[in-house]
Amino acid sequence: MATFGAIVPSSRWTSAGLGVIGLASVIALWWIAAATVLSDARIPTPPGVVSTIVDDGVGFYWRHFSVTINEASLGFLYGNVAALVLASVVLVLPFTEQLITQIAVVTYCIPIVAIAPVVSLVVGIPSPGEPSGTAIALAVLSVFFTTVVGTLLGLRSADRASLDVVTVYGGTRLTQLRKVRLIAALPAILSALQIAAPAAFLGAILGEYIGSVERGVGPALIVAQQNVNVERAWAIGLLCALVAGLAYAVFGLLARLAAPWSKGAAAR
Repeated sequence: MATFGAIVPSSRWTSAGLGVIGLASVIALWWIAAATVLSDARIPTPPGVVSTIVDDGVGFYWRHFSVTINEASLGFLYGNVAALVLASVVLVLPFTEQLITQIAVVTYCIPIVAIAPVVSLVVGIPSPGEPSGTAIALAVLSVFFTTVVGTLLGLRSADRASLDVVTVYGGTRLTQLRKVRLIAALPAILSALQIAAPAAFLGAILGEYIGSVERGVGPALIVAQQNVNVERAWAIGLLCALVAGLAYAVFGLLARLAAPWSKGAAAR
């Protein structure tokens, strides 16, 4: 046991070290390419992007990113609550499965870019200071399918013997859901939420392109593009990647804390 305990931290440090080396390698290749073969392609160097971020100031980026993060959070909340509720309904009322799964597939198959103008016309232009309804709606669509599928797979992974025990003692499908299935599904649900978090952020950004808003990552990117401000466009893009990565990492950490048994099973 002592040996196993010593190996796990070592492997984690090794994984973290490889991640740092990989990131440093990507930055080095980007720097070399921007300074040599791609020097005419309007690709800024890493120092140029960092300098732009420093010159713009934290306030500029927070003013825009805070709006988009708020819209993504609302869409993430609404979309995942709807997905969790409908996935639970399938287990309690099996005859609804085909309808709910078809709804989920439709939300996944519809191109977000194509439906965004329609959503914008339905929702309308937000009042000053209010979040964009279009951005929230597209964030909802971005997370719904992933969470529905992940939740259904998790709920169906419950131990059959445990379900039979609940049935023997007079429990209904709802009792099985509360006592057994939700606990068994927790790792799968958290994994789905881990994937949905960056997707919600992306959906909110796409919604801002169409939603006629004054502040947000979308409008900031549009202005940078119109002004041919390459460094700022790259800075916003890299910060978007950072926000999406942090959202993914937060739910990964939450999964480790809330469902440690699933990680242990995977290690074995």
